Amino acid sequence: MIFRRYGTSYQSVDMDFDAKALNDVAFRRNRLKAIPVDELESSYVTVKTVELVAVAQGMVQYQTKQDLLDRLQAQIEELQGRLPEGGILVVENEQGHDYPKTRQQTKNVVEEGENRLYFDYSMAPPLRVSVRQPAS
Repeated sequence: MIFRRYGTSYQSVDMDFDAKALNDVAFRRNRLKAIPVDELESSYVTVKTVELVAVAQGMVQYQTKQDLLDRLQAQIEELQGRLPEGGILVVENEQGHDYPKTRQQTKNVVEEGENRLYFDYSMAPPLRVSVRQPAS
């Protein structure tokens, strides 16, 4: 399960990575579980914090951006698959402070005598996710 801090509690969230959205790296509250900040910090210990980044290159803007988001989602799903028993993931980035955004660079490429655009997507800053397990 993935959690993100909202005010005085951590709430469960679902990934909502959409290349067409204004905020393309997003987490949507699913309201399945909420834990007060003090309770989560006292009952779970941080095993590790991982900084996730992804890059993608291609000729089609939307598809290239979606490839980047799919790669990021795959990294998070891999972390979820390796969680310890009773473990959770916590998104550490704060909205409006250090939240990751996709960055685009465009190059002109001559291919078969025609000018084409080449898109290079990255994200900055990295998405920080901590792996936590219940305190023993």
